[in-house]
Amino acid sequence: MEPLFIKPDLPRYSQRPLPPYRYLPVADAVAQPHPRVDRAGHSYGQDEEYLPGFTPDDWATCEIYLYGIDLFNHGYWWEAHEAWETVWLAAGQRSTRCGTFVQGLIQLAGAQLKRFIHEPVGAQSLTEHGCAKLARVAGVYLGIDVAALIAAARRCLREDREEFPRIELCF
Repeated sequence: MEPLFIKPDLPRYSQRPLPPYRYLPVADAVAQPHPRVDRAGHSYGQDEEYLPGFTPDDWATCEIYLYGIDLFNHGYWWEAHEAWETVWLAAGQRSTRCGTFVQGLIQLAGAQLKRFIHEPVGAQSLTEHGCAKLARVAGVYLGIDVAALIAAARRCLREDREEFPRIELCF
């Protein structure tokens, strides 16, 4: 099943190819090996990405951040979480406003994954926590219209029409 997206025709922001499948952590995922653990996984044996630092000024040129946006926008929520975790570590995790914001993005990616695999309690919790972290900034931050993303995430959760938010960057 393919997810339906609000804003279906957004451009790609990175040059990296999308993985051959989106990982869905469900019990019957025999056809989808774990990307990093299973030898047949799409990221098996690849080195973890490392980013020496990330500040709010870096977003437009940071390939792994932009790739995370692409992954999120195409329903690769587990993979988006992985990409943004690299950025989160480089941004100072919870010790900086930037790190907290990226953690909010990670939680929104997790929320969409939970919604897609029909785990509403996890989706609700992750949406609330992610939106709370994103809401600590206003306007456009890291290229994202924060209020618009929060509104889209909350609307998709509330209306539950199997439609998912996307992130349109503001350059």
